[in-house]
Amino acid sequence: MSSNLVTVAYIAAIVLFILSLSGLSNQETAKRGNLYGIAGMAIAFAATAFSAQVSGYSTLISVIAPGLMIGAILAARVEMTSMPELVAILHSFVGLAAVLVGVGNYLQPESLVGVEETIHQLEVYIGVFIGAVTFTGSVVAFGKLRAIISSKPLTLPGRHLLNLAMLGGTVYLGYLFMTAAGTEGFVPMLGMIAIASLLGIHLVAAIGGADMPVVISMLNSYSGWAAAAAGFMLSNDLLIVTGALVGSSGAILSIIMCKAMNRSFLSVILGGFGAGAAKGGSSASGGPVGEATSIDVAETVELLNDAQSVIITPGYGMAVAQAQHAVADITKILRDRGVKVRFGIHPVAGRLPGHMNVLLAEANVPYDIVQEMDEINEDFSATDLVLVIGANDTVNPSAAEDPTSPIAGMPVLEVWQAANVIVMKRSLSTGYAGVDNPLFYKENTQMLFGDAKANVSAILAQLQESGTAASPALAAAAR
Repeated sequence: MSSNLVTVAYIAAIVLFILSLSGLSNQETAKRGNLYGIAGMAIAFAATAFSAQVSGYSTLISVIAPGLMIGAILAARVEMTSMPELVAILHSFVGLAAVLVGVGNYLQPESLVGVEETIHQLEVYIGVFIGAVTFTGSVVAFGKLRAIISSKPLTLPGRHLLNLAMLGGTVYLGYLFMTAAGTEGFVPMLGMIAIASLLGIHLVAAIGGADMPVVISMLNSYSGWAAAAAGFMLSNDLLIVTGALVGSSGAILSIIMCKAMNRSFLSVILGGFGAGAAKGGSSASGGPVGEATSIDVAETVELLNDAQSVIITPGYGMAVAQAQHAVADITKILRDRGVKVRFGIHPVAGRLPGHMNVLLAEANVPYDIVQEMDEINEDFSATDLVLVIGANDTVNPSAAEDPTSPIAGMPVLEVWQAANVIVMKRSLSTGYAGVDNPLFYKENTQMLFGDAKANVSAILAQLQESGTAASPALAAAAR
């Protein structure tokens, strides 16, 4: 394939990647956005594989074939609840690839001199540094999400000074690397890789469980910049642009999520949130908050039958229980009876941005009744019943009512403003942030304990047996 044709293919791939990002910004166009991304990657891969620079096809095929099979098997088997872990481990692969590309590129003789050689060496050093941080940081994030590593932040004494010392060591080794002749800078590079790897481990280990959704998007940004750095090392324009798109979009998403949690991006990076959780029936400040009132399935169905407006707020517990399909069926029954049903989604519900939206879309819940926190928060006070399914931190009134709480100021779904609230949880345990939830003990809140899928399925069965559907006019008005 000629270089001109490769360039045209790369431009087409870049356009498709931009269209993909645009499509993924909206639920209605997300599927089309994914298709654009797949098409762009297929074009990019084919153009690179058949370019004039590639000749060892037997070696290429021997590497690609196992990768395709492993990727296909993992994609087919992974559950939606395990998507955050999969994303984290895939980020680590990108970081490791950047490290290997940088090392190989440095050891390969180049005919560059003067300023060009200096710029190239700087590209290699920075690219390897970002890749090493991304690799080890993503592995730690995977371990935390997989519960192999504790989700509590690692708060070593003087940890910020330790980070600064490691950055200082990286800069010093960079000076040795840049001033070395030939490939004599390989030893300083190896030292930098070791320090950057430790820095990646420490940075993510110091971040608490409540911030893990931000960590995922942050590592996504890191992997993008690592890919862009690899593009500079390989003089590949497509890899540079694609990496920049991923890096910038990941950074923007991280900032948006930090805003949704009322936390600065810097405070997330510095870590420490999620420690010192309150237990049981105590508030974040240590005082008693009362007793929880339990409810059974039959009483829940009775409240649903009496309600004219219902808001459902799902969380990670719904994902774990895989209860989204039964919830979708309940929604259809209630809407057919003329009940106004909507979903309230917090920006950081679950452990991956957009996690709840994907689950509900998978269950064919209409897009127009799935609303973000900012759209629906003012409507809770006029709502008869709120069903909280597996959510915890995102509906915690401590954020608004307790200035001493670790999550004080965090925007949350104000479900307690509704006439009645039913919370579906296995127990009164704290959420991923490790902060007790006073919602469980409010007078208008009742707890439906047990497995979410079992309870939702039981509610669905009783709803199907009870009542008579409302008139078609009421059902149409609810839509």
